[in-house]
Amino acid sequence: MLNALAYIRDGDLLTVQEVDRLGRNLLEGLIVLNDLFQRGVGVKVLEGIAAGEHTERSLILDLALALAEDRRRDITRKTKNGLEAARKRGRVGGRRPVVDDDKRAAILARRERGESIRTIATGVEVSIGVVHKTLTDAKAKDT
Repeated sequence: MLNALAYIRDGDLLTVQEVDRLGRNLLEGLIVLNDLFQRGVGVKVLEGIAAGEHTERSLILDLALALAEDRRRDITRKTKNGLEAARKRGRVGGRRPVVDDDKRAAILARRERGESIRTIATGVEVSIGVVHKTLTDAKAKDT
């Protein structure tokens, strides 16, 4: 989005799927709209209650941004509630760890022998980032 905002010129028309694409929250969306309109750039919204072409701020645009922020807040709240409910039932969300105890031991042993991170990653069949994180976590536990 930042690249588009830097490239767009006076008289252009910025097209977005929905008005919530203009910012991560109400304030950011309003700032972007004000900046665009001050620069003489129009906004075309393809879907939602603010669908259409706009060349200045309006109640419908402000309302659409406010509703989008409310939707985001609702999704965040429901996600947190769902994760908490799952945690109470003994379930933990997220990805399973890539490195089990055996792989961790192999990574640490290979590093102790002086192998490079890239060589270890290839030998243990994990990414370089996973090896680096495993070594960093091990070092943190030792201190």
